[in-house]
Amino acid sequence: MSSDILSMLDQPYLLLKCMQMLLCGQPPMTPVIATLLSQWSSVLHSILALIAFICIETIMECSPCEGLYFFEFVSCSAFVVTGVLLILFSLNLHMRIPQINWNLTDLVNTGLSTFFFFIASIVLAALNHKTGAEIAAVIFGFLATAAYAVSTFLAVQKWRLSLRQQSTNDYIRARTESRDVDSRPEIQRLDT
Repeated sequence: MSSDILSMLDQPYLLLKCMQMLLCGQPPMTPVIATLLSQWSSVLHSILALIAFICIETIMECSPCEGLYFFEFVSCSAFVVTGVLLILFSLNLHMRIPQINWNLTDLVNTGLSTFFFFIASIVLAALNHKTGAEIAAVIFGFLATAAYAVSTFLAVQKWRLSLRQQSTNDYIRARTESRDVDSRPEIQRLDT
């Protein structure tokens, strides 16, 4: 076997190992694997939200339409927002705007999408007329809820890791600045 095939066979193992470490509360092995997991989960979200939106759009008649409209709004909004974030992260455009906490943005997106997909799926399941499109939309809505819930957990882990790294960097910066004070003569004169 060539080395390309071997590296392709190792990638699913690395992804499974990273998932196992995250579920046990340990940080991922490398930031590259965490980013890879995040991007693949965003692709999965977008696909599930799009399929749910397509299913709901094929419904021709409804008598109480509020649940259908709410599900339509949630699935379309989740698809658009997650798609935009996926493009930003995939093309590294988020690096050009360092003022925004992108880990927190991803966490808020996945958390809100989980909550609203769950509510919209329950409402649609309670108010549907048992047509094939409505049942399919409910199923894909709950699948999207599950996918977003897993990603919310991953986003929390990633956000915690970034907070730890930031506090470590602040500590190192403070130590470095305190060492610089000793070498400055004007401060040494004040001590005597």
